[in-house]
Amino acid sequence: MEQSNSISVFSARKEERLNSGIGDQIAARTYNAVMLLTLLWGFLVNAVMVHFFAMPIMRLMSSISPLWFFIGYFVLAIAGIAISAKSTNPWISFLGYNLLVLPIGVMLCIILPGIPVAIVTKALLLTGIVTATMTLLGLVVPNVFMGMGRTLFIALIVGIIAELVATFLFHYTGSAFDWIFVILFSGYIGYDVAKSQMYPKTIDNAVDCALDIYLDIINVFIRLLSILSRKE
Repeated sequence: MEQSNSISVFSARKEERLNSGIGDQIAARTYNAVMLLTLLWGFLVNAVMVHFFAMPIMRLMSSISPLWFFIGYFVLAIAGIAISAKSTNPWISFLGYNLLVLPIGVMLCIILPGIPVAIVTKALLLTGIVTATMTLLGLVVPNVFMGMGRTLFIALIVGIIAELVATFLFHYTGSAFDWIFVILFSGYIGYDVAKSQMYPKTIDNAVDCALDIYLDIINVFIRLLSILSRKE
C-alpha cells in the first residue's frame, strides 16, 4: 500500500510539472516529431543491444547473482524515470530516458535469444498494430481516454498484486494475466498519447511523454511474447 501511495504522489508531481509549461513552446508538429524520434531512439538502442550484445550480456549475467541483476535493473529504471520526471531540461530528461532504455535492453537481451524468430516477429507485428490503433484513437477521440487515468492506475496496481500472489502462492502459470496486462497497457498507450497532446508543447514534455509511451509499448510487446510463447 505504501508503494502504491508513493507511485501516486510521484505521478502527481510529474503531472504538475508537465502542466507547468516551463520551457519554450514549439509547434505541435515539431513537438510530436520530437516525441516520435525519442521513441524510435529507444527502440533502436534496444534493437542494437539485442543484435550485437545479447551473447556478451548473457555471459555476463550468468556470472553474477540474479539478485544483483534485479537490483541494478530497478535502480537504473527508477533513476531514469525520476530524472526524467523531475527535470525541466530536455537533455537531462533524455538522459533519464536512456537510463530506462538500457536496463530494458539488457532484459530483452536475456529474453529474446530463447524465443523463436517467428514468434518475436509476430509479437513485433501485433505490437505495431496495437500501438498504431491506440495512437490513432488517442488522437482522434482523446476524450474517451482522458477519464481513464485513475481506473487504469488502480487496475494496474491490483493486477500486479494479483499476479504476484497467483504466481508465488498458487504457482499459477497461465496466460490470463498476460492478456489482462496487454489490455491495460494498450489502454495506457491511448491514454498517454491523448494526455501528451494536452500538455504545453515543449521539448522537455515531448521527451517525458515519449518515456511513458515507450514503457506502455514495451510492456505490450513483452506480454504478447509471453502469450505467443505459451501457445507454442
